[in-house]
Amino acid sequence: MHPMLNIAIRAARSAGTLIARSCEQLDIVKSTEKSSNDFVTNIDREAEQLIVQTLRKSFPGHSVVGEELGVQGPADSDHQWIIDPLDGTSNFIRGIPHVAISIALKVQGKLEQAVIYDPLRDELFTASRGRGAQLNGRRIRVGNRPELAGAMLGTGFPFKQKQLLPVYSSVFNSLFPLVADMRRAGSAALDLAYVAAGRLDGFWEIGLKPWDIAAGELIVREAGGMVTDFAGGNNQLKSGNVVAASPKVLQGMLKTMRPHLTEDLMR
Repeated sequence: MHPMLNIAIRAARSAGTLIARSCEQLDIVKSTEKSSNDFVTNIDREAEQLIVQTLRKSFPGHSVVGEELGVQGPADSDHQWIIDPLDGTSNFIRGIPHVAISIALKVQGKLEQAVIYDPLRDELFTASRGRGAQLNGRRIRVGNRPELAGAMLGTGFPFKQKQLLPVYSSVFNSLFPLVADMRRAGSAALDLAYVAAGRLDGFWEIGLKPWDIAAGELIVREAGGMVTDFAGGNNQLKSGNVVAASPKVLQGMLKTMRPHLTEDLMR
């Protein structure tokens, strides 16, 4: 295992211990609303501090971009860590046991290492560029469904951008009759990890942030899948509009979605 991935795993497990313990004591969790329907808790911030401390202790010359604490370290570093300390905060606040920690490393702009950790199920999804993807140390692969028909897809509602609900609904309505079912579980990181493990055949969402996508993107790619923006390009980390699946399912998803998308969502 790559040394940098080992440190990322250590950081994720440290934050995971805090989150798992806090799930048993929700009375100590204090939440505030950052913006409309976007919540943060004291546990999000504490978990991010634990992760950043672990990473910067081993790699003081690296920069770190976190959802809650912003950019830390030298901005011009070739190494950039991208962190979501608690993906699924709304689930966490309500005691719904579906959350994850997401940590990715970019080296000279390319995703090289990735960790998604579900501390409540003790499931550790990892990937190193060119070395495949694993779940708890065992190799994982995307599903082998030959077409969109009969697929199980994951998605996320545009709850932070409700003005996009009409176009989201149009895309949903075009996909739903073609697939077996659709799931909205509340953690984009775990949705991507589940695509990599073959639990979901595909995933799509509008308006995510880099820390929601980065680790999952590498894990899906290393598991044999594809991750694109809505136009089939590679702008998903900037646009926040992401589609992930095995190659044949992704082709069907993009073809079905495209007629319903606005010009802005195709960028």
